Amino acid sequence: MVTRTALERFMSELGRAAHGPGRVYLSGGAAAVLKGWREMTIDIDLKLDPEPPGAFAAIARLKDELDLSVELAAPEDFIPKLPEQDERRETLGMRGPVEFSITDFYAQALSKIERGHERDLADVDAMVRLGLVVPHRLVELYDAIKPRLERYPRIDARTFDVKVAEFMRCHGVPADGGRPARPRFDPRGP
Repeated sequence: MVTRTALERFMSELGRAAHGPGRVYLSGGAAAVLKGWREMTIDIDLKLDPEPPGAFAAIARLKDELDLSVELAAPEDFIPKLPEQDERRETLGMRGPVEFSITDFYAQALSKIERGHERDLADVDAMVRLGLVVPHRLVELYDAIKPRLERYPRIDARTFDVKVAEFMRCHGVPADGGRPARPRFDPRGP
């Protein structure tokens, strides 16, 4: 299991071992541990972009040295990338030449809602409770990626719609995300 202490050590060692600059995005359980709604996680989900030189050799070594499981995974592996997703990352700071960030919580939330596992939905509940995700904004971002869902054949768009609507309902938000309804045009006049 990966605790905050183990995760911080992994980040420091990875930054120290890198031969040049790059960025590491953390998501999933690692983000949950860093933000404090979970004490530990099974593995460290990360994405390297741009890849710090020497990072893969360091990860292979650190997995064994620290007895950690590391997965190359990011929300955009499962759902389309959200508009301005990179701008919403939470920067954790530099470790050597490597910048560490937490992946956009909206992207994480939508990928977790799509997966629909109990632990995933509990994580999204925590994101909402901590103010990291605002439900009506989540719906807006979901609407923005819907036209690109066809590029992800594993996703059934209708089922994803239902999952998002159910999540919103559980948080007291109407299916339209709480946005004001557009007035209907009445040809007979006012």
